[in-house]
Order: sequence, then structure tokens, then C-alpha cells
Amino acid sequence: MEQDIPEYYLVDRRVLPEVFIKVMEVKQRLNTGESVSVNEAVRKTGLSRSAYYKYKDSVMPFYEATSGKKVTLLITVENFQGILSSIITIIADSHANILTINQNIPINGLADISISIETVSMFGTVDDIMKDIAKLAGVRKCEILSRE
Repeated sequence: MEQDIPEYYLVDRRVLPEVFIKVMEVKQRLNTGESVSVNEAVRKTGLSRSAYYKYKDSVMPFYEATSGKKVTLLITVENFQGILSSIITIIADSHANILTINQNIPINGLADISISIETVSMFGTVDDIMKDIAKLAGVRKCEILSRE
């Protein structure tokens, strides 16, 4: 196998060495704005800067492990005025880039919406977005349709 091509494994976090868990904690602090710099994040996490920089590009959550970092959400909503706008606001507030939006005509008061987003510059996680969308009045279901 060629050295330049990364090979990925899906591993339960409970069996990972502590350094990898701490790298993820540092990344989470930076993504959410809890820490404003790498220095602050590693200090709060108890990880050395050198360990963070050594592993930061090799350790990532499952949803980030693919090259495209595109996710399509499928959301079933009640036919409420402004519900799509509220969903778009949640996604925009996370700084995810909306690629496509498709809303079907409501049938029996329910409509399916598919929204494809790019997660490269996003704050937080896709799970955070889904939880916030699920809290909206009129949202019946929110799930991941695909990941690229």
C-alpha cells in the first residue's frame, strides 16, 4: 500500500488511548468557541501542544472521516408557516454551508425536507444541529439520509 493514501478504521472510543480522546476534546473546544486558541484548549484539556499537532489531522469523529464532509438530512415537518426558515437559521448559525434544499408538497399535513450541508467550517457537530432542529415545534423526525 502507498504511504500517502490514508487508511481509516472505525474504532470504539472506549479502546482508544487517552491522547486521542484529548485531541478530540481540544478540537471540540475550538469548534464550539469554548476555547479561543489552541494554547487555551490544550491547557484546559491537559494535553501538550506537540501531541495535539502530531495527531490533529489523523483523529476525527466519524462524520468528519470522509473527504467531502457532506451530510444530507431528512426532516419530516408539519405544514407550519416559517418552519423551513427556522431550520435554515439553525444550520446557518452553526456555520455549515447549505448545498441543496428540497421540500416536498405537504401530504396529510406533513412534508419531507432534504437538506445537504457541507461540514468543513461548521461549529459543533451534525448531531448538535439535528438536536436543535428536533426541538422545533412541528418537526416530527430528523435523521441523516447520507454522508459523503
